[in-house]
Amino acid sequence: MESLQAVWQFLVKGGLIMIPLGLSSLIGLAIVIEKTLSLRERKILIPEIISALDAIRKKDDLDLAVAICQKYNGPFANIILTVLQNNKLPSPELKEMVEEKGRQEVRALERGLVALETVAGIAPLLGLLGTVIGILKVFNVIAEIGVGQASALSGGISEALITTIVGLSIGIPAVVFYNFFIDKAENLVLDIEKQSSNLIMKIKYWADAGDAPNAAQNK
Repeated sequence: MESLQAVWQFLVKGGLIMIPLGLSSLIGLAIVIEKTLSLRERKILIPEIISALDAIRKKDDLDLAVAICQKYNGPFANIILTVLQNNKLPSPELKEMVEEKGRQEVRALERGLVALETVAGIAPLLGLLGTVIGILKVFNVIAEIGVGQASALSGGISEALITTIVGLSIGIPAVVFYNFFIDKAENLVLDIEKQSSNLIMKIKYWADAGDAPNAAQNK
């Protein structure tokens, strides 16, 4: 309990700038938790769909794959479903359609990361603003009573240092998590592209062999 009070007193000394810094930390933490849960590989690259794709050996298997994809919602399921439902299109048109669908679905993977990047950029700046305000208070005190009263100067100095510490403590982890999630999202996109490309190659191989698959065209 005493430690919590000490932390609270420490933060209060940071002044009003601690309010936007606190909001920034809460927003950043919420985004980190959400992306940690939503960007899990098993949640994006759904094992049931991958198993269905691996099990495709003939055109009749595509209907089962369509049914399985329709049970799920997400970038992977939607992109694979696009391939399956438009398998009669020429290969260039199908690839272009999949690429367009992929660009739309990537937004779901990267949702919230712009806000996290903003937190990473703005937190140190808020800390710097608090530093400037604290230093300004020190100069005002010096102008009024001189430099002989160290206790009178400590308030502004504490505010300057605390806001800097808190701003950097928020900004540095936010940058690390932002880069981590961006890299994870890009790797997931590459895995989805690999699965969809393999499926297109398999379908077009059958088409060239005169055994074009006939998957369901509508959900």
